[in-house]
Amino acid sequence: MKYTVAIEIDLPRDRVVELLADPAYLPHWLRGLVSHEPVSGVHGQEGTVSRVVLSSGGQRMEATETVTRRELAGDVMYYERELAGAGMWNAARERLTASGPASTRWVSENEFRFDGLMMRLVGLLMPGTFRKQSLQHMHDFKAFAEHGRDVRDPNS
Repeated sequence: MKYTVAIEIDLPRDRVVELLADPAYLPHWLRGLVSHEPVSGVHGQEGTVSRVVLSSGGQRMEATETVTRRELAGDVMYYERELAGAGMWNAARERLTASGPASTRWVSENEFRFDGLMMRLVGLLMPGTFRKQSLQHMHDFKAFAEHGRDVRDPNS
């Protein structure tokens, strides 16, 4: 399954990259994050392998994330990673482009592969759920980056 989602963020690209790259900010905008710990390498840098634990809908998932590309090419920052866990594999290819002096266009291309009958059924029957969750993460990041909203605080 493949899909692409995009969002505009009212901050300069360099600031968006800075906020996305700092692991201290992940809990503020990444819903369901339990932990994100580098096993080898430096968080967010190409080649880094991390252990990621997420919780969603009462389910807990542990996976290994590998950063496969982090490159500034012209006006575009590329940040790509793979996430592998029980029954699934996901590649996320992020492109951050300055769309003005104080705005950034974030395009996220996602690809999922599933192993096992149950996970394949989930992928076939609920493809919109994955797209919706990706957009939710992007909107949560935008709210955090622009306004300081924290997904852990119901009052923010």
